[in-house]
Amino acid sequence: MCENENLSSTAYDDPLADFDRYNEARRWTPLEKGLWRVISLLKSGLALLKMALNFVPDFVARLTVRRDSGPLDSLDSVCSFVSTRSAFVAQKTLYGYVKTRMGTRYPSMFENDVLISSVNIAKMNIFAACLSDLAIYAATRTLRDASPDGAVYRDLALRCFKRGLSDNEEQVLSTNAFSPSEALAAFEQRLAFQDWYGGLPAPELFTASPAALFKWAPIAPELKRQDKEIVENSIRFTWRDVRAQFEKRIDAAGVATDLNSFRLSRN
Repeated sequence: MCENENLSSTAYDDPLADFDRYNEARRWTPLEKGLWRVISLLKSGLALLKMALNFVPDFVARLTVRRDSGPLDSLDSVCSFVSTRSAFVAQKTLYGYVKTRMGTRYPSMFENDVLISSVNIAKMNIFAACLSDLAIYAATRTLRDASPDGAVYRDLALRCFKRGLSDNEEQVLSTNAFSPSEALAAFEQRLAFQDWYGGLPAPELFTASPAALFKWAPIAPELKRQDKEIVENSIRFTWRDVRAQFEKRIDAAGVATDLNSFRLSRN
């Protein structure tokens, strides 16, 4: 990833540096010292907030994330769930990890165009991995009781994956070092070897996204090596709530009926 720039441990400027310089020129009372520190910290905080607010519309709100609570009783609703929740998990875990490593430098570092490009590349590759995991889980869970042939599982999973790419077409096509055709080919290869009847516990279906988060996060390798278990567990824990939502809302019979109608219409 030639355009990638990793985060280092460069220190952020001390917001109280002016206080030390002024302190050399005059003698401060305790009250003045306290007031100056409060004012300095407020000014620093407002500057960071302004940078963050300028940063959010242009960068964070890119992948489509929508929170709804209706039943998942159709192909469209299941595919939408997979698309939006994959976007949510990818962004939450990537930005959370980057923010933790950057600390107070988080807003200001995104003035760096190379770093922004690196995070966008990471985001899209992690998103594709999230789509892969969640699409396979959704197909496995939805069709579990019906137990159709493998082609039906593959059709549903593939439809969900393609929906995620389509919902975020602008980002998919504009991000350097991310190929939607390669992502789709990798997913189809995974489907070819997927055991739909093995009865794996749900968490064991989520293998691609933890590895992708660790691989693509633009953090210096010497720092990332220390974080591997924590980083991968962070996305595993995030998936637990997503699976609980899916389990609560899924109407498997309704989706199966819709899927059968769709397959018949193509014949």
